[in-house]
Amino acid sequence: MTVRPRQVLIAVSICTAVIALVWGLASPGDGGVGPGSAAPQFRAQTVDAPVETRTLADYHGDVVLLNVWATWCPPCLEEMPTMQQLHEAYADRGLRVVAVSVADAGAGDDIREFRAEQGLTFDILHDPASAIFDTYQLLSGVPQTFLIDRKGVIRLVRFAADWFTPEHRSEVEKLLGE
Repeated sequence: MTVRPRQVLIAVSICTAVIALVWGLASPGDGGVGPGSAAPQFRAQTVDAPVETRTLADYHGDVVLLNVWATWCPPCLEEMPTMQQLHEAYADRGLRVVAVSVADAGAGDDIREFRAEQGLTFDILHDPASAIFDTYQLLSGVPQTFLIDRKGVIRLVRFAADWFTPEHRSEVEKLLGE
């Protein structure tokens, strides 16, 4: 069997596309979810009674720090206090911190207990079906956080971050000023 240059080119192109998809390198223009793309709508429920469904539209006009996390995830637990600091510093200027837990159904008590232990006062939501994984194309697990501007455009994506660093505060302040 003779391998032709065209076959090699096609094989290399397919491999490159698969690697880009797996590593989340697809550009927003190609339908990927990342900086510069419109933030997709998500649906998640509040963890307190009465349970209400929230979507990204409920935060329209605010700068949103959207975090996807789980109570069983150590890096998630480490970054939560820094998100609380960010919330306390900028909530009155229009920053909404929204943390969506992807814990299994029935984990509401664990989520509420964690929120109380950590003294978290920002919005904690629950997506027991983990639909946000598909919506936001999360291939590398949790925690992942999206900083979304007032127009609904993703400006920054991070995996397990300290959200109260000067770099992150500067980015938030810039978006709040727009």
